[in-house]
Amino acid sequence: MVIRVELDAIDMKILRELQSNGRMTNVELAERVGISAPPCLRRVRKLEEAGVIRGYRALLNASALGYDLVAFCMVGLKHQSDANLKAFAARTASWPLVREAWMVSGESDFLLQCVAENLASFQDFVIEELTATDNVDTVRTMLTIRQVKDACQVEI
Repeated sequence: MVIRVELDAIDMKILRELQSNGRMTNVELAERVGISAPPCLRRVRKLEEAGVIRGYRALLNASALGYDLVAFCMVGLKHQSDANLKAFAARTASWPLVREAWMVSGESDFLLQCVAENLASFQDFVIEELTATDNVDTVRTMLTIRQVKDACQVEI
């Protein structure tokens, strides 16, 4: 269960600024949102503790690192009991090629975003790992052509 956090205008400014640049210092952040550094730091820590800020990370260019293929897999399970859904969800954590995994409604049970070095390594994953997994019934794959939007920020 997700508990919504009460956010005021200053909290919203902090979140907008950190989404734009999570590496800025607390002093710079405080200046940008119009408060002094100590209360700014307290607010950031409160947002982190409440789970509003999940973490900080560098966004890497996969192609520059030799990962040129992005694909999606729609996976249907033979049985959708709670235990089977949880088991498959847990299995996705062991696949480095799977970058995001979503449980979905509709024709499929899971949608996986995969990033691979090339088509051969993606095909090996699909054939040797994904379709060979217990309880997997169907796998439909979609190769991407190019990314046309990358908005990893939440609109606030």
